[in-house]
Amino acid sequence: MGMNVGSGGGGHEAEMVELNTTPLIDVMLVLLVMLIITIPIQTHAVKLDMPRPNANPPPQEIEPVIIQLGVDFDGTVTWDGNIVSDPAVLEGYMKQAAEKDPQPEMHLKPNRLAKYEKVAQVLAAAQRNGVVKIGFVGNEQYMQ
Repeated sequence: MGMNVGSGGGGHEAEMVELNTTPLIDVMLVLLVMLIITIPIQTHAVKLDMPRPNANPPPQEIEPVIIQLGVDFDGTVTWDGNIVSDPAVLEGYMKQAAEKDPQPEMHLKPNRLAKYEKVAQVLAAAQRNGVVKIGFVGNEQYMQ
């Protein structure tokens, strides 16, 4: 009994073919070096065209009218210190304020114990009537 060791030229074995990547890597490195050399050196200075000083000062802005809105702990809404008991009256106040030019600023100061629902109703009334200058004040009470 004999054994056949080694490649016997049977032709059924798969040939191992590998692509030589060394020349490809060499070409890529050459291209990378050429790219680095041809890129201009970046300067760290930022060039800005600043406007020339104007001899005429800008006109003084008119102080905006400020309306103090409040929502108390029991849901009472106040408009510049006056209690607003009816939502229709609040809607009317909001509509009048929205129609003024320039529109007054509304400073909403809800009590920290006020229900969110009542504050949301006031904000919704402002949105429905076109009030765009509204903001919260007194937020320091929530930091305690």
